[in-house]
Amino acid sequence: MVHNSKNPPADRDAEPPVGTRPRVLLLVSEDRFFWSHRLSIARAAQRGGYEVIVATKVSRYGQEIRDEGFRLIPLRLVRNNSSLLDEWRALQELRRIYKTEKPHIVHHFAVKPVLYGSIAALRRKEVQAIDALTGLGYLVASSSIRARFWRPIIWNALRYLLNRPGHHIILQNDEDRELLVKKLSVPPDRITVIRGSGVDVEAFQPTPEPTSIFTVVLASRMLWIKGIQEFVEAAGLLLNRNLIARFILVGDSDSRNPSCVPREQLIKWQESGVVEWWGQRENIGQIFEKSNLVCLPSHGGEGVPKVLLEAAASGRAIVTTDVPGCRDIVRDGINGLLVPRKDPAALARAILQLANNSELRRQMALRGREIVVQEFSEDVVINQTLALYRRLLEL
Repeated sequence: MVHNSKNPPADRDAEPPVGTRPRVLLLVSEDRFFWSHRLSIARAAQRGGYEVIVATKVSRYGQEIRDEGFRLIPLRLVRNNSSLLDEWRALQELRRIYKTEKPHIVHHFAVKPVLYGSIAALRRKEVQAIDALTGLGYLVASSSIRARFWRPIIWNALRYLLNRPGHHIILQNDEDRELLVKKLSVPPDRITVIRGSGVDVEAFQPTPEPTSIFTVVLASRMLWIKGIQEFVEAAGLLLNRNLIARFILVGDSDSRNPSCVPREQLIKWQESGVVEWWGQRENIGQIFEKSNLVCLPSHGGEGVPKVLLEAAASGRAIVTTDVPGCRDIVRDGINGLLVPRKDPAALARAILQLANNSELRRQMALRGREIVVQEFSEDVVINQTLALYRRLLEL
């Protein structure tokens, strides 16, 4: 189910079809991700008459979440525990929470919360579970030994859990939908495609490009599967060809992710003078204002990358890889350029093409803004999500 520009605005204040306030529990691995990607959904559900419970590992945004009027349940669940005992405790914690809170809907975000939340919901027939696989990420894109070991185990667990009664799946692109139907035998009518987590098109507005040195930005978690190394290699190729430009990495090293680029490597690259590493920055809109071009050479496993939605809304041309999710927002030659994954030379050629053509960048910026407003705004995503909530409460 994909809405287009003819959809009405999200009915954010529509009352749910029950006599008392239904409870929706959002299970997110970290409060940072909830705050950056799911806050608008939680706000809309609350305005629509739902009691919103947020269960997440709290590290930074606990008070902000409470100030929104949501009920916060701090969790021990983290994305990459090293202790089997900790994993067992996290799972038992979720089972206690589901038993105590008795939510009408549990909305799980990303692979680990989907797995653990689905296990916790077993035998709770009154619960409708929404499993939002926002991109299969490390499970699909990584070729590491660890990923190859865990991949069949996780696929088999998902095949069992996603086909249980009362489960409904949200995916962000059609290719992931086809994968789950074919590989996991999930019935197509249980899958809803909602393309991305939405972008606030009022908060992200087009601005003129800077007129100083040409600046290319890659804003992401510093993970190998995001194409960080390919970006650095492409920058080196272009600087060796005497292109006058700055290449900037924005984002922190994520030590809990198996695909983490070590901080030592990021510092070494910066000291080489090929790229600048700015670390984590809160206001990504200001970063885009300082950029001429936005780049994300992902290896795949994306949903629809939020950073590309925000870049397009901000009026920036984009260079990214021709992989599911990235090509949902970037149409080759229209609002950016698509290149093969893991190909630094092709990435360098695409960056050079746009560096040398300001008029093409301007046209791509205009078209990218139109695409986001018509297809990927927060209103579109909220409208689709709340419609799914209401449908599940009527079952």
